[in-house]
Amino acid sequence: MKAAVVTFPGSNCDRDLTVALEQAGAEVTRVWHKDDALPAGVDLVGVPGGFSFGDYLRCGAIAAQSPIAGALRDHAARGGYLLGICNGFQVLTELGLLPGALMRNSGLTFLCKPAALRVETADSAFTAGYAVGQRISVPVAHHDGNYQITPDDLARLRDGDRIAFTYGPGINGSVGDIAGVLSDNRRVLGMMPHPERAVDPATGGTDGAAMFRGLVDALAHA
Repeated sequence: MKAAVVTFPGSNCDRDLTVALEQAGAEVTRVWHKDDALPAGVDLVGVPGGFSFGDYLRCGAIAAQSPIAGALRDHAARGGYLLGICNGFQVLTELGLLPGALMRNSGLTFLCKPAALRVETADSAFTAGYAVGQRISVPVAHHDGNYQITPDDLARLRDGDRIAFTYGPGINGSVGDIAGVLSDNRRVLGMMPHPERAVDPATGGTDGAAMFRGLVDALAHA
């Protein structure tokens, strides 16, 4: 399985995401934000966490106007897989590839701690390594992770089984405690927690490893 990980000025989880994918068996190419094309044959593109362009204007807004943005849209339109984590989730909403928006946390504080998540669906390449209802612990590190969405779009997410993960109650004000959502074709996932930081016992846990193993396995046999 071939993957690409994009780096923007201010990205700080691009190497972590690369390592997590490589440990799961993916062949990973690094891509710079000024590139206007993705490597040939890429199955998955990872948009990492961090503070792209300093989070000026809105988180992810400038990154969504970078030269690589068109290639990300084209990749999604072709049915390619995209994984946006934290700032990457914000970028994907700014690109219009996922519904909703990420706002300032309800407590107006930066959250950096392990978060209890509930797996809401196993029906995607991203979540195939888990069971519905499974409880996992994955770190969060965000100031603007408060997921907001219109009632109509929330109903569409629920009706389509497109909510991937939820938090324990009240962590950041997100509607329905939503931590991650899938696109309509289930090939784009945006999530605020950092599974790439939970793939090695030395960093405090391995609950994120199943995501990358399941993803690589699913795409390798697609």
